[in-house]
Parts: sequence; C-alpha cells; structure tokens
Amino acid sequence: MEPELYSSSSEDETQSIGTRFASRLHRGDIVTLSGELGVGKTEFVRGVCSYFDVKDIVTSPTFSIINVYEGTYPDGNPIRIVHIDLYRLKSKHELSTIGLSEWLMLPDAIKLLEWPEKANGVLRRNYYAVTIRALPDDRRIIQITYDIPHTAQVVS
Repeated sequence: MEPELYSSSSEDETQSIGTRFASRLHRGDIVTLSGELGVGKTEFVRGVCSYFDVKDIVTSPTFSIINVYEGTYPDGNPIRIVHIDLYRLKSKHELSTIGLSEWLMLPDAIKLLEWPEKANGVLRRNYYAVTIRALPDDRRIIQITYDIPHTAQVVS
C-alpha cells in the first residue's frame, strides 16, 4: 500500500485529517503515531476521537501512560479507544508492567500508540503507521501507511 501524504497548517487541520482517517478504523485496529514532541500526535488523536463521538476531553497520556475513551461509531455502535503513550517508559520491564501486549491484543478496541519505537518489538500484527513531521514554516506533513511487521510472512 502506498503511503498517503497530507499537509496541515493548523491544529484544526491536523484534527480534521485524523477525523477523516478514523472512518476506516475497526475494532482491533492498531495505529502507531510517531513524531517529535509537540508535533501534533495528540491533535491527530483528538480528530480520531471526534469521529467516534468521544465525549471526554482527549489529552495526551504522557503521565498516565494509558487513557481509555468510550465512543460510538456513526451507526451508534459503541467502541472503546485505548490511547497509549510510551514516551516516559525506559525499559522492557515497564512495558510488561503496563501490560502493553495485552492492551494491543484487545479485539474490541481501537488502539492508538504514541512513541511505538519504544515498544521493543511488541507490534507483531499489521497496523496503521502515522508519522508527523514539522516543517520550518510551521506546516506539518502527515504520512499514513499500512505496515506489515517484518516478522510477518506472505503466503502465496
């Protein structure tokens, strides 16, 4: 699958891109979010949560590590959204302590994972990868790909 590229000039545009992206998500999906601090990962998540009509205030789980939101699909069916931020974690032991593998395996939730490079190879399933880069003119480039982990084998 070819990467999708979007340009954003504001927090509202980043949220809007997240909202449009969310329309393709289903229970069990994993979305990784990569980019420097303050680049707009949480704004993208706010857009995803907006699509699912989450009533809670969506904040970065930098200190809580995991936020869980209850939302609904446009057809009214409920959905749980798990927002995980690995920024503060320092060791593989901490990944085990928060139960990262178990959270990512939940079949009835959409999982949004910030700082996936700290997941130490836990991502073994297919997932969407969202990368946000800041440009010198304050615009953001948002790239969305559908990643198949290197450990997956293609059977023909």
